[in-house]
Amino acid sequence: MARAKSEQTIVAELGRPETPDETAARKAEASRLYRDRKTLFNLLYALLASVALVAAIVLLVPRSEGSLIDPVDYATVAESAQASMPVPLAVPDLPEGWTSNAAEIRTAPSDGVISWYIGLISPEQEYVGLTQAVEANPSWLADQVAGGLASGVVDLDGVEWTVYDNRSGGSGQDEVGNVEYALTTESGESTFVVFGTAEPEEIEVVATSIAGTVLEQGEGAE
Repeated sequence: MARAKSEQTIVAELGRPETPDETAARKAEASRLYRDRKTLFNLLYALLASVALVAAIVLLVPRSEGSLIDPVDYATVAESAQASMPVPLAVPDLPEGWTSNAAEIRTAPSDGVISWYIGLISPEQEYVGLTQAVEANPSWLADQVAGGLASGVVDLDGVEWTVYDNRSGGSGQDEVGNVEYALTTESGESTFVVFGTAEPEEIEVVATSIAGTVLEQGEGAE
C-alpha cells in the first residue's frame, strides 16, 4: 500500500506553500482589514442617519415667515415720549400689513441732535425708517442719507420731499447700509427723513402718512 503523501497549497505570490507563521500573518491582516471596513461602514451609516435626521427636522419643524422680534406699538411710545420733545411727533397711520420693530428718542453722538425714530417693516418684509429731528444741521442730514446726493423732488399730499436715490451706486458711495432710498423735508423746527431698503412706493406710503404732521408744523412756524 502506498503511503499517503500530505498535500500543501502552493501560494502563487510565493511559489511555494505558506509557512505556519505566514499563514497566521495573512489571517491576522485579513481580520484587520475586515474590522477597518466594518468601522468605516458604521461611520458612513451614522453620518447618513445624522443627515437624514437634520433633513427631517428642517422639513417638519414649522418656521415663522415673519419677524421673530415682537412688534412695537410706536403710537403708545410716541405718546409717552411727547413730553420730552418740543414739537409734535410724527405718528404714521399705515395700512394693514405694516409692523414696527423699534420706536425711541435718539441723540446723535457727534452733534447732539435729538430725533424721534420709528423702525418699520413693510408688507413686503422690507425695512423703512422714519426719523424726525429737531433743529438738525447739514452734517446730521448728510449722515442720515449716507452722504448721497439729491436726485430730484416729489410732491406727496402737498409736501415737497427731496429724493436721495442711493441704489446701484447712485449716491457715489460704496456703502449706503439701509439708506438705499430716502426722502427728506423740513417743516418748522423739524427735519423729516424717510428711508430704507423697501421700494420707493413703500417709502412714499410712509412719507404720505405723516403729511398732516409735516404741514401742521410748517403752519405753526409762520
